[in-house]
Amino acid sequence: MSAIRVINGVYRNKPVRNVTFNLVKGYSEGSKGGFVTVQSDGYFGPEFDVVRIRVDGIRDFEYVNGVEAVKENTVKFEKTVETDEQAMDRIRERFDILHEMTKACVGGDIRAMIVSGPPGVGKSFGVEQEIDKATLFDKLAGKRLKAEVVKGSASPIGLYKTLYKYSDANCVLVFDDCDSILLDDVALNLLKGALDSGKKRKISWLSESRVLSHEGIPDSFEFKGSVIFITNLKFDTMRSQKLRDHLDALQSRCHYLDLTLDTMRDKVLRIKQIAKDGILFADYDFEECVHDDIINFMDENQNRLREMSLRMALKIADLRKMSVLNWKRLAETTCMKAA
Repeated sequence: MSAIRVINGVYRNKPVRNVTFNLVKGYSEGSKGGFVTVQSDGYFGPEFDVVRIRVDGIRDFEYVNGVEAVKENTVKFEKTVETDEQAMDRIRERFDILHEMTKACVGGDIRAMIVSGPPGVGKSFGVEQEIDKATLFDKLAGKRLKAEVVKGSASPIGLYKTLYKYSDANCVLVFDDCDSILLDDVALNLLKGALDSGKKRKISWLSESRVLSHEGIPDSFEFKGSVIFITNLKFDTMRSQKLRDHLDALQSRCHYLDLTLDTMRDKVLRIKQIAKDGILFADYDFEECVHDDIINFMDENQNRLREMSLRMALKIADLRKMSVLNWKRLAETTCMKAA
């Protein structure tokens, strides 16, 4: 039987990199893009037999000798099985690293970092905590703040102005949920300049602008601050070749932290972890058994909830506080997709 090595693919939102499979059917294209059909042979778990792995053209796979495919996959599967405790430890370690790296950005030891993870898992919370600490005394003294968290969309000229405002060496800029920057070539090039790892980061605006002239902002400056870019996009599995090239360029310029919350199970475990630490429901006068009831309800209905997130847990907690007897029915009506 012939075999294929998937260099860069995706199966059920899980990255598949440099893994050899026995080939069932070669490259084909469907409504959702290209794929190859292979025998799982235990790699994705004993319940899977023949699977389709999404690939972005022939550059993402190669044909090889199939003799060792089954043996290779069986060994890899055994290594990738995680218990819930191990998965929670992995997730906790990633968030601990996020806190540590954020402190380094605030201190100027790290100049640029990209943080990738799904929405609603708390990736912004820890970063904003560190920014609040860094700006506390300036706020109390009424001084100009050395850090800012920018949320939502940003126009290219707005981005240029913001980078200039926080261009000093002791400044920190956090871009949270600003993925629109990645879709605009001008804004993206400005971001590349700010994230560059070179000793000198020069940012330029080459078009004539009355706005910049009116506000006394030069058409070029040296950016010495630190940047944290928080995104919901997972760079490694982006299918658009054009965008992937840009994202690769960004990754090469700075530190890239993937929080590895790739599955529904990971998101559920993250919520359990925050609840177990006593943080999630800290503002509610609930007994611990109520915490468990809410989390178990979310786990049991994970495929029906509109989203699996910390925000959803708090929404359900509000309903539990509102109605001890009827909260589950309320949650089914307001927090779940129509059957």
